[in-house]
Formats: sequence, structure tokens, C-alpha cells
Amino acid sequence: MPTIKEIKNQLSNKNISVQELYNVYYDKAKKSKLNSFNHLLDPEYNKENINSSQARYNEGKDLSLDGIPLGIKDLFCTKGVPTTASSKILEKFIPEYESHVTQNLLNDGSLFLGKNNCDEFAMGSSNETSFFGPVINPWKNKNNTDSQLVPGGSSGGSASAVAEGICVASIGTDTGGSIRQPASLCGVVGLKPTFGSCSRWGVVAFASSLDQAGPITNSVEDAAYLLNSISSHDPNDSTCSNHKRENFLEGVGKGFDRPITVGIPSDYLKDINSDIAEQIENTKKHLSKLNVNIVDVEFTTTDFALSTYYIIAPAEASSNLARYDGIRYGYRGCGNTLEEIYVNSRSEGFGEEVIRRILIGTYVLSAGYYDAYYRKAQKVRKLIKNDFQRIYNEVDFILTPTTPNEAFQIGEKLDPISMYMNDIFTVPTSLAGLPAISLPSGLSKNGLPLGIQLIGNYFQEKSLLQMASLLEKEFCFNE
Repeated sequence: MPTIKEIKNQLSNKNISVQELYNVYYDKAKKSKLNSFNHLLDPEYNKENINSSQARYNEGKDLSLDGIPLGIKDLFCTKGVPTTASSKILEKFIPEYESHVTQNLLNDGSLFLGKNNCDEFAMGSSNETSFFGPVINPWKNKNNTDSQLVPGGSSGGSASAVAEGICVASIGTDTGGSIRQPASLCGVVGLKPTFGSCSRWGVVAFASSLDQAGPITNSVEDAAYLLNSISSHDPNDSTCSNHKRENFLEGVGKGFDRPITVGIPSDYLKDINSDIAEQIENTKKHLSKLNVNIVDVEFTTTDFALSTYYIIAPAEASSNLARYDGIRYGYRGCGNTLEEIYVNSRSEGFGEEVIRRILIGTYVLSAGYYDAYYRKAQKVRKLIKNDFQRIYNEVDFILTPTTPNEAFQIGEKLDPISMYMNDIFTVPTSLAGLPAISLPSGLSKNGLPLGIQLIGNYFQEKSLLQMASLLEKEFCFNE
């Protein structure tokens, strides 16, 4: 797949026009059968932006993302374009404003191809909970080519579209692994920045202390391009950090001028299958070639991370989704009384997984259970954060698998617990608010992509991308 730099060179050299480029991706997206877009924006809709972008190229004043066709997860508010969170309850919502992240992308000249399908309200690990139907992974199991595979979730539409090559890159959101996990299953790059690096203003909320926007791309360099655009302070978001942003492209492809130590947690590798174990061993060999020091580390809180997440995230979701009552926001069901309208609007408007998490969240926040569950989960979250910091006293990065398995068949995992286990390696990082990136590292015995996860310390995205780019070159996955 062409990178952003390669495409920009083609545009600068007049080998292709912005209009022609957009048409190529739009036509491919229109023909796609993978259901990765909920809404496509035709060339006529983007005509003004396309013309403006071409004018800048003609004058040699192109912006960092000028003319680049992007997918946007259907969780970001986009002015005048439907934003549904892949839910019936918001199927007719058209925002009157632009989210901070998408406005930054527009300011840098990018073009929006459309809104990517996702799990409903970002709640899911397989993109099967969407009101608009499941997204299909473009990869095929070589031993069962007739089966349709999940792309992962919740940003499954974004990962599938990038892997299929129907958009150059996409912006997703990551709450407990929703960028990294689908990136791994689709064989692309997925970056979750430090919590607070990117504004949540204008993003449909799932869990406010966990949600973070990030890029899904075909290369580490492309992820750096997009992070340069979307990472900025926003006074409208009280959780958005006002730290000084770096140029994340500067370190990509360059070696380190100091010794680097990578820790591999033994507790993450206890019950992994042979395919995943092989990826870790191969990655160790590549790290050795890069003269990286590898050490064994061990967390004391790993076993508690998933249960902690599935208390905190549903609790925040139940609060955030209380506004969708059929009166103030969203789909309105029929009823003779106010209570009937509330009940019918929410039971008809929300899908099964969203209802399940609202019920769990309401339960753990209720009188008599708040201290037993929610408050205790917040204390464990602090321990998880401290556990990471203890290990970062010894290492620069932490290396883990991204997922416990390859992409599985649509409809294969119906048990919620088995579905939640897909996030077992990504959730601890989210609870701690740390930056992490998933890289495609190789193929399973079934010929399906597998990923490894690199985790960095707070606001160390520049060095994280630098390390990831060196590993990416070693893996040669897309060559």
C-alpha cells in the first residue's frame, strides 16, 4: 500500500491530481463488500476541499496531509455528516459542529472519505455489535477460505478499510484496545496515544477516563503523520494535556544514540498459543539484531486488569449513555407515559451488548455496591499504574502480544466472557493511560496476521514510534 509520503510525492510531482486520487479511493470503497463504511462522501461533496488542496499543490504550499483520503470512525462528530456510533439510537444524528480531532485533520488538508463502521458505541471486540451489521476482515484463513472473519473491534471498520486499501489511513478510538486489537487482526499498525494527548471533544463518549483517539495506518511513519495532526491541546476538554508536543516524524527510521532496554512480562506469556509464542521469540531475535537489551519482567496486577476494566468502563458508560432517553437525544420509542417512552426508546435503540454494559455499570454504581465494586476497582487501577511505573524504572519499553489469538469467524464467539478475553493484553495499558502501538509481526499457521504490542512511558510517543519503526523494518511484513 502506498504511504502518505509516497502519495504526497506523487501529488507534488503532478503524477496524479487530488481529484483523481480521491476518485480512486472512493471507487474502491464503493465496490467493497466488507461493510467497513457506514457512510461514504462522494467526490461532489468534497469538491471544495479537493480544489483547495490541488491549488496548494500547484503553488507548492501543500499542508502535511493535503489531499490524503482518510476514513473516520463513526464516533467522531463531523459537521453536516451523519454520526451514528453504529447505533440505531443515533441513526439520524447529523452534528452541527466538528470534533477537535477531525477539525485538526481538515486544517492539515486531509479529505474525509466517509465514516467507518464500528461496534455500537465502541462496545465490542469483533465489530459484530454494529446496528449496520458486522464488518468483514479482508484476510482469509488459508485452511478455510470460505469463512468470513471478524476484523476485531471496536474500530474494526477502520482497520478493515485500511487493510483492504480503500482509504490511506483511518482515525479510531481506543478504550480498552479498540485500535490495537483490530490492527493486529487485520495486519496493520494501530497506535493508542497517552490518555490526554488527543482531545475527546466531539467524540461520542463510551468511558471518559479511558477513551483516546488514535491512528490506524499501513506504516509507523503514517501513524506519526497523523499523530502530528491530531495531538494538540484543547481547552474544551478538561482531560486534554497541555504538554509540549514533539514532531513525531523526526525519530522514525533512526537508531537510538543510547542503550535501549525492552522488558517482556512473563505473566503475559503464561497461557499463549504456539503461534503467539513464536511471534514473541522472533521479535526477540529482531531486537537482538538492533542491539536492544531484553530483560524479563513480571507484573503483580495482570490477573486483576480485565475485571477492573469491566467494572470501570461499564460504570462510565452507564453514566454517559443516560442522556439517550428518547426525549433529549436520539431515537424515540412509542409510549403512553414518560416511563414507557424511556423504556421503549432505550430498549429498542440500544443493542444487546450496550444494554448489558449499561446494566453492569448501573449495578456497580448503585447504593450498597459502589464501595464493593467501583471504588475498589479504582484502587486496583492505581495499583496497575504503579506496577507499570515500577517496571519503567528498569526498562524503556515493554513488549507483549497484542491479542491472544488470530482473527476468528464471524459468529464464532457468542459468550460475552470469551469475547472480553480478546482484550486481555491491551486493557492494562489503557487502565494506566500509557501509549502503545501494535505492529504486524508475522502470520499464523492459518496465514492470518498477528501483532506485537510495544508500550511506552507517558508522553513518550516519539521514542515509541522510533522503536516501532526499527522493528517494522526488521519484520518486513508489507514487503
